[in-house]
Amino acid sequence: MPDPSSAFAPAEEQLAYLRKGAVEIIAEDELRQRLDAARRRGRPLCVKAGFDPTAPDLHLGHTVLLRKLKHFQDLGHQVVFLIGDFTGRIGDPTGRSETRPALSAEEVAANAATYKAQVFQLLDPARTRIEFNSTWLGALRFDEVIRLCAQTTVARMLERDDFQARFRAGQPISVHEFLYPLSQAYDSVALQADVELGGTDQKFNLLLGREVQRAYGLPAQIVLMMPLLEGLDGVRKMSKSYGNYVGIAEDANTMFAKLMSISDDLMWRYWLLLTDRSEPDLAALRAAVARGERHPMAVKKDLAAQIAADFHGAAAAAAARAEFERVVQAGQAPSDMPELAVDWSERFDRSLATLGLAPSVTEAARLIRAGSVSLDGVPCRSLRLDPPPPGPVVVKVGKHRFARLRPKNLQ
Repeated sequence: MPDPSSAFAPAEEQLAYLRKGAVEIIAEDELRQRLDAARRRGRPLCVKAGFDPTAPDLHLGHTVLLRKLKHFQDLGHQVVFLIGDFTGRIGDPTGRSETRPALSAEEVAANAATYKAQVFQLLDPARTRIEFNSTWLGALRFDEVIRLCAQTTVARMLERDDFQARFRAGQPISVHEFLYPLSQAYDSVALQADVELGGTDQKFNLLLGREVQRAYGLPAQIVLMMPLLEGLDGVRKMSKSYGNYVGIAEDANTMFAKLMSISDDLMWRYWLLLTDRSEPDLAALRAAVARGERHPMAVKKDLAAQIAADFHGAAAAAAARAEFERVVQAGQAPSDMPELAVDWSERFDRSLATLGLAPSVTEAARLIRAGSVSLDGVPCRSLRLDPPPPGPVVVKVGKHRFARLRPKNLQ
């Protein structure tokens, strides 16, 4: 009979892999014991991470948890990608200064469908369970909801920083908002989770899951918290609302170019949280840069290519790198650019704004006067072109925006 422990690496080896990038593990000794038990019994741990489908697409900030799920998966454990189609309709109050507007069932369902299509770019479909928490939360009777609510107190809820701040400021807190962390905790009961992953902003919810599991006679889950990923600006967390995000559904060229815009310091944070490179490998790479053996630009290109390859494949990532080097570094026109019809009788600054090549007429005029606009490689400093180009021309606006302009009367 084969030794069941052969399916899993020793607990210390697993922990060394799982610690990468983690901010806190509550409690690491418990995780070590759970990993040891799983190895002895040949039975994988159940590891969950929940995502409320509040937006149609995932971005790289979401993949910090996805990648840690992948790490558990690499070690042979069962991962659960939990879509909060029920909790998404409540709205997560974490970090909110006011009640979050509820999403409709239709919005949640549409967003959830895109999540299912996107997660398997990192996770192995054969070893991933996708669950919807409406399966059990939607089936709870009212007496069962009362039992769940009895597992905590209002005082405990008001320990949360966001609730506490709103309470002190006299801002309203709806009763249903208290149900969000309880619902998330009940997810762990329903799934009998051994481990739950979450961002540092979810600490209250994750710890409440431990308490509620005990109340339902289950072992308390281990909590593994990952940091919130800074966006491209290096200041605020990555978010579509801040415009500092990289969407995992964006094409390889866009993804590569956006990643090349991050600072050299932020690059190391992205290496740590968005790749599978080990911490010793990254320490050696950073030392090589410090010694001048590797240029930061080259290392950043490697990072952008690695991330693009994860979502689009190695060939698309290599093509994106070549396109970046050709267009951005060598200043050549991209191989693929939009073709737009222009009315040359209009002032050129107004045309650029109308065509979306500049955010406003004022900014277009500023760019033209600064020599930051060129036609077929020749700087253009005139607001009105007379005579106009007789045929199609390539316009470059700023460093990276290109289009082929075709006169409207040219068939």
